[in-house]
Order: sequence, then C-alpha cells, then structure tokens
Amino acid sequence: MNASTTSPAFTLDIDADGIGLVTIDMPGRAMNVLNPTLTAPFAELVQRLETDAALKGLVITSGKSTFIVGADIDQLTQITSADEAYALCESLKGMLRRMEKCGKPVVAALNGTALGGGLELALACHARIALNDPKLKLGLPEVKLGLLPGGGGTQRVPRLIGIQKSMELITQGKELTAAKAKEMGLVTDLAGSRDELIAKAKAWCLANPKAAAPWDTKGFRIPGGDSKSPAVVQVLAIAPSMANAKAHGNYPALTHIMSCLFEGCLLDFDAASQVESRYFAACVVSQVSKNMIGTLWHQLNAIKKGQSRPKGIAESKVKKVGILGAGMMGAGIAYVSAKAGIDVVLLDTTQENADKGKAYSQGILDKAISRGRSTAEKRDALLARIQTTTSYDDLKGCDLVIEAVFEDRDIKAA
Repeated sequence: MNASTTSPAFTLDIDADGIGLVTIDMPGRAMNVLNPTLTAPFAELVQRLETDAALKGLVITSGKSTFIVGADIDQLTQITSADEAYALCESLKGMLRRMEKCGKPVVAALNGTALGGGLELALACHARIALNDPKLKLGLPEVKLGLLPGGGGTQRVPRLIGIQKSMELITQGKELTAAKAKEMGLVTDLAGSRDELIAKAKAWCLANPKAAAPWDTKGFRIPGGDSKSPAVVQVLAIAPSMANAKAHGNYPALTHIMSCLFEGCLLDFDAASQVESRYFAACVVSQVSKNMIGTLWHQLNAIKKGQSRPKGIAESKVKKVGILGAGMMGAGIAYVSAKAGIDVVLLDTTQENADKGKAYSQGILDKAISRGRSTAEKRDALLARIQTTTSYDDLKGCDLVIEAVFEDRDIKAA
C-alpha cells in the first residue's frame, strides 16, 4: 500500500504525519454494513497498522451520509448453528481487539448515524468524534430484532458509562444524538463540520501517539461499580423480574443482555467478550429472532419497496380523504393525513365531536410551537386542511374513505 490505497470497501490516504484517513464507502449500497466485503480488507488494514512503523494512526470515517448502520442482516439469517454464530462473532471481535491493542491511536470520525456493529466498531477505537448534527443517531438497536450487540457493545459500553445506564440503553435499543452521547461519555468530542471533524480526529491521534482503551490501563474501574457493588446488586435483584413483566419470558434477548452486563463486568475484558459471544450465538439461532427478523426486517422492507404491489396497475395519489369517526383513532388519522398534505373531511355524529377531533391536531401543533419545533403559520396551514362535518354529502370528491367509528356493533352496522 502506498500513501493512497483503494480496497473494494474503503480508501486509505496517509498524510505527512503518518495518519491514515480511512473512508468507508461500500459499492452498490446506500449504507455501509459489516460483512466480508468490508471486514476482510479491514483485517488486512489492522495488520498493516500493527506492523508498518510509518503508519502512526488511523482516522475512520464514511464516504456516505451515514457511518455504518450495523451488521448485514442477510448474512446473519444464513447462520444455521450456534457454533457458526459464535465463530463469526469472535472473528469480528478478534480483529477489533487487535486494533484496540495495537499501541497506535485509532479515532472514529462519525460523520453520520452509527448503529449496532457500526457503533461497536467506533467503540473499539480509542476516541470517537461526532458531527454535531441532530439527524445523527448513535445506538445499539439489536434488541428490536431479538438479538444483542455481538461486537463488544455489551462490554465496552458499561466500561464507559456504567452498568445501570448501559442496561437502559441496550435493553431498550435507544438511539442517542451526538450531544447526548457525549454527555453520557460514549463520544469524546463534537465537531461542527466535516472538515473540523477530520481535523479534530487527526489532532487527537497526534496528541495521543500511544493510545490505549481505559480497560487496558492499570487501575481501571467500571464507572458506578462492577456487578458486586451495592448499587448494581440492587438493580440486579429486580431487573429480571421487570423484564419478565414486559416480555413474560418470550423475549430471551432481554435476559441475555442482562447476563452479558452482569457476568461480563465481573471478568477481564477478553473473558467478558467471550461471554457476550455465547449469548449472541444463542440469540441468533433462536426462533424468536428468526421470526422478528423475518417480520420486522425482510417483510417490512419488502412492503416499503412495494414488492407486494400488483403489477400493471397505475399508481394513484390520494389528495382528499374522508374519515368516519373523530375519536382517538380518527383524530390521529386526520392529523397524520393533513401533515402529509392531504385534505381531510372529518365526520362524526355531532359537530361537537367532529370539532373535538380536529382540536387533537391543534393540541399537538401548539405543543410543537411551544418547544420551538413548529410555527403558527405551519399550524394554521395544517388545520386548514381538516374540514369537520356531520354531513355525508361532504365526502363527495374523496379519493379514500376510512372507517374509524367507535367500537360498537350497532354504530358500525349503521
């Protein structure tokens, strides 16, 4: 590799200070994901970082609007055994661990959203500098597909922000803004522009030529205490029952995440990482995750792409919609329809009920205005699209009529 190198998934440009800028831009994809197209050449890059004295450090960023949005779900669904899942997990984490322990600084320059394995790769870097953009989100959402973070997330996160905060973040699959992530301790610094982002990342490398992860430093302690500390023990005593109250034993990923956190934080990092791999493997081959991935990933994406749409039928655009019933459901449909720019006829048995349904939209908009998220002009324009009535004659010209009346057999029959 020379000063400028290209792989199928990223480019490497080394500056005069010996800092390499890695720009990940996987071909043929709208977003970067962790799969062999990226991980195979990345492993070679890590090996070079370990052995090439001229390469002093790395800054990792993305050529797309997002950083890395996680693992390749299609690859995970092809796994047939827990042993296979465990091996895949350990292979990825072995590469990240080598990068983390190489003795040279590696900084993640987060120019866009980093989720799942993308955030885990960033957590394996010695620093994370993020673009201070409200659209940028950071999180570990694997639990929403019946999985858990398998790239070291359940071990690095608690070692950065503590066990209790980690449990809330990972079991709920929360997504954070860059500013919130910095406040919690997951992000090192923020930048106002892409140029500043790269400049700060390179400056961090130069200022920390022998960077090491906190958990690889002598005397390290987990913030807030490890799994034996009184405060954490109190949480441990009630957390499983709280999870069971929500999932009734039908959601193993929740308890597996807790086990990773509490068991792993009693061990050294490398042993804890193996604990995570075992629980990750159990999740991947479970029927729960297979069902959730099938429904919430493959089928939902197919619907969004219109794959179930009958062929040969011209698309139609709904410009005006009628809604029968101005109760909770009807009022909600009226709001989202008007927000989408569709004219709405909101019909109920009395004018008072119809007006009350429209008032629901005004309440939402007034709250948004008070929080600085909207304006009076936008509110008035949206409300003007909602016509309240008691007359079926006003439904003339509607492209679509939605029945949302109160759940009463007699009313529905009428």
